Amino acid sequence: MKNITKILSLLLLVLMITSCKNEKSLQGYLVESQEKTGFITVDIPTSFLQLKSDDVSDEVKATLKSIRKVNVVALPVKGNEKAYEIEKATLKELFKDNKDYKSLMTMKAKGMHVNLYYTGDTDSIDEVIAFGYGKEAGVGVARLLGDDMNPAKIIEMMNSVKIDGDNVGLEQFSAIFKGK
Repeated sequence: MKNITKILSLLLLVLMITSCKNEKSLQGYLVESQEKTGFITVDIPTSFLQLKSDDVSDEVKATLKSIRKVNVVALPVKGNEKAYEIEKATLKELFKDNKDYKSLMTMKAKGMHVNLYYTGDTDSIDEVIAFGYGKEAGVGVARLLGDDMNPAKIIEMMNSVKIDGDNVGLEQFSAIFKGK
């Protein structure tokens, strides 16, 4: 009887050890980054997003309602050159060969490399992730959480969205990366 107890205990221990993953997750990265020096973190509730005009389609309004939250973490490169390289490598590794995040598109513009990923089905996305970096701007990741989001409708909606509060536009968020 003692041997059976020892064997079952050992089996339980082995199961517990093998079930614990030591993989980094995007959520873990976002939480850890809030504590790091030099990082800019912003959580934008959807109540902060408004349409520029009421003259938009019902589909655009429905797309806005499908978004629950936007998280942004950025590290400007100015004064953080060493940390920039480390964080860029960390994020690249996080997305490399990760089966949870499917690649949506990759682009390069004005010295920036941007990779878009998503989770869910192509016509019913639950999460959109934008990971970008550039030697002039820095490194950052933005995560758009929602329910059954349509990527084509999100792009259409982004052209119709403004940020609430003193007429701040989306383009003004680029100042985060310029260290202003």
